[in-house]
Amino acid sequence: MSEQIFVRTLFFGVYGELAARREGSAELPPKSTVADLVEALRGPGGLAWLPTRVVVAVNQRYADSRTPLADGDEVALIPPVAGG
Repeated sequence: MSEQIFVRTLFFGVYGELAARREGSAELPPKSTVADLVEALRGPGGLAWLPTRVVVAVNQRYADSRTPLADGDEVALIPPVAGG
């Protein structure tokens, strides 16, 4: 069993602008959740501006913070949208 899992991260809208990238990757311990990923992204030297509660999609399906992640998953971080 692998000691780490790797997930692809996608940053949409203003998140991509603030992160200065549209995609990236993250290495996490097995059995990590969406919440673990967000916390890792917000960590030291990371994306401190990222809210602790963010809308995400895992493999193109909306997911909550308790959703488990697996090696090779794609996680999209979706910013709030406003319009008129």
